[in-house]
Amino acid sequence: MSSALPPFDGPGVPPIVKSEMLELRKLLDQTIPPKRDGVPNLLIATWNLKAFASLAPAWLAGSKHKIKRDWRALWAITEILSRFDVIAIQEVKGDLAALRTMLKTLGPDWQFLMTDVTRGDPGNKERLAFFFDARRIKLSGLACELVVPEERLNAVGENALTKQFARTPYAVGFRSGDVTFVLVTLHVIYAGKPEDRYPEIKAIADWMFDWAGELNDWQQNLIVLGDFNIDRHGSLIWQAFASTGLTVPAVLDQVPRSIFSDESDRHDKYYDQIAWFEAGKDRRLNLDCTNGGGIDFVPLLYRDVGLRPIEMQYRVSDHYPLWVEFVASH
Repeated sequence: MSSALPPFDGPGVPPIVKSEMLELRKLLDQTIPPKRDGVPNLLIATWNLKAFASLAPAWLAGSKHKIKRDWRALWAITEILSRFDVIAIQEVKGDLAALRTMLKTLGPDWQFLMTDVTRGDPGNKERLAFFFDARRIKLSGLACELVVPEERLNAVGENALTKQFARTPYAVGFRSGDVTFVLVTLHVIYAGKPEDRYPEIKAIADWMFDWAGELNDWQQNLIVLGDFNIDRHGSLIWQAFASTGLTVPAVLDQVPRSIFSDESDRHDKYYDQIAWFEAGKDRRLNLDCTNGGGIDFVPLLYRDVGLRPIEMQYRVSDHYPLWVEFVASH
């Protein structure tokens, strides 16, 4: 049975862990708006947590530990996640040790939904999940995986009648006050050349276009978020993503997505997105995006042992969290 993480400021905790956690909290306080009730806001995020599965029961996993994600890393992940109202997580694996420990650390006010493990080699035995702060967010009733209708299967690729998405997109409906919204999360397959991802992303964009129009009739908002494995802004697969009008807010345009991104080119490795439709009254949100960004955790964590990015990815992740803030339109 898993239990909550030991408190990072408790007895026996290495001083460096306490120090870096306090610095991380300070960064998050400066970066992410607080959750407001008086003038309600909505904080939505997405994060590909690389192979989110097992957990080493130590503050610093060493050479004797096969698993490198330790209490120190999970404390940082949990602290970041706690700042949002709802966050989509990709790459949750079959082993739920880290997930269960994180949920117990967050406490009873937090809930989650997730898919079963995706079978087959292309699916990489992954789950898609949503974590949400139940004090501020409620389920609206919808939870489904998206299956391409037969007449659209030809958009997915050759031999399409035998092929669905490698990892089926997962949609869940939420309610915040009087606002209802549907979040669709996905993790587009990375294998092969970038152009090999075009059919899957194009099929998803077409689906979202149709569905946004239907949901708008019921005053619901559709937001797509996750890891689209877009190689770079403006590329062929970026064009597939944006072809039906899916729009990434300008506030996220220059935010790096990967810890391996080229600092001189913020449109390189443009994997993760949060997007919706801006044009056309029949698809636009009745929410206003007021803020957004990413969280660069790399400079703050494991400085005492000098982890390189190639090592950091197995402790925390190779992707940065991406987030936006909304308020209801007037």
